Amino acid sequence: KLQRVMILTSLSFTSHKASPVAQSKAARMNVAKSGYRVFSANSTAACTELAKKITERLGVELGKSVVYQESNRETRVDVKESVRGQTIFIIQTIPRDVNTAIMELLVMAYALKTSCAKNIIGVIPYFPYSKQCKMRKRGSIVCKLLASMLAKSLFSSSLFLLPGLTHIITMDLHQKEIQGFFSFPVDNLRASPFLLQYIQEEVPDYRNAIIVAKSPSAAKRAQSYAERLRLGLAVMHGEAQCSESDMADGRHSPPCVRNTSGHPGLELPLMMAKEKPPITVVGDVGGRIAIIVDDIIDDVEDFVAAAEILKERGAYKIYIMATHGLLSADAPRLIEESAIDEVVVTNTVPHEVQKLQCPKIKTVDVSMILAEAIRRIHNGESMAYLFRNITVDD
Repeated sequence: KLQRVMILTSLSFTSHKASPVAQSKAARMNVAKSGYRVFSANSTAACTELAKKITERLGVELGKSVVYQESNRETRVDVKESVRGQTIFIIQTIPRDVNTAIMELLVMAYALKTSCAKNIIGVIPYFPYSKQCKMRKRGSIVCKLLASMLAKSLFSSSLFLLPGLTHIITMDLHQKEIQGFFSFPVDNLRASPFLLQYIQEEVPDYRNAIIVAKSPSAAKRAQSYAERLRLGLAVMHGEAQCSESDMADGRHSPPCVRNTSGHPGLELPLMMAKEKPPITVVGDVGGRIAIIVDDIIDDVEDFVAAAEILKERGAYKIYIMATHGLLSADAPRLIEESAIDEVVVTNTVPHEVQKLQCPKIKTVDVSMILAEAIRRIHNGESMAYLFRNITVDD
């Protein structure tokens, strides 16, 4: 009798054994119950595609939500599943309508927080307004304002406080000092390993190339690329005449010629005007492949002018490597008509329309490092592996 009971129990267990599909679904549910989900903050094809690539690498399902604009242009977010007690990663790429993308991120964070999410981490590959990180005349540091908006409390009372975003994952901030604008952790990932791999695999005869810095301010980044590829370095120096008028600024209103009050502090020394030299190239680019590296390529007039000068100096091929391909206004047309042979950018910013207008634009996928960053943050692992062989100036 005991043997018969054991055989029947074994057969019953075997018949109820889950299929591989059911096991996979159960594993994914366990990942969700274990504490984290990934959502896309907008419904554009580029953001959804990047989010799907990340979730496929993580082995989880993309969170169910709907983000859309109503007829009066208000942003509405509907979360279609429970997120109670979970850590949420919101993936937000920044399309051309930057302000709408920011509101989508804020509204989705608020919707998830009011649905009792435990932590909300923003995955923003390109951080918007990063160019406005310094004071310009009577302007403002808008990047600091945006950092404060993301960190401010969503709801507070005398009893409890629910914070906004608690962490941000981004890539190649325009200035490293932007991290100091935030009151919570910021992981500033680097795209250079992917761009270096593209150079090694896709640029023919890259050993005959030279890394070019478009300006002295980009020399440190170019030096990092040159040292890791064991290539030479060239720096372009000089600028075109600035068309900006300073007359309304007040700097051309001199003090009184004669000091009648007798106060020595009013006798200001004469400030010498800065004369900008013509653009020159420090380094030999003759008979070489010129690779210009930068973090953002937006208005391409400077890159087109640099390519023309490099052609005049003897470079026979010109590549541009940048992390964020904003490519605003007439950038695709200008690139197509220029001496530039190829523009290589990552998929941190949607640029499918620009690629249709200009076949010279190529894309490198960086979803792998974003997915690994999410996994390590969730598991409490060190991020140092993602920054190996990366210098501070890269």
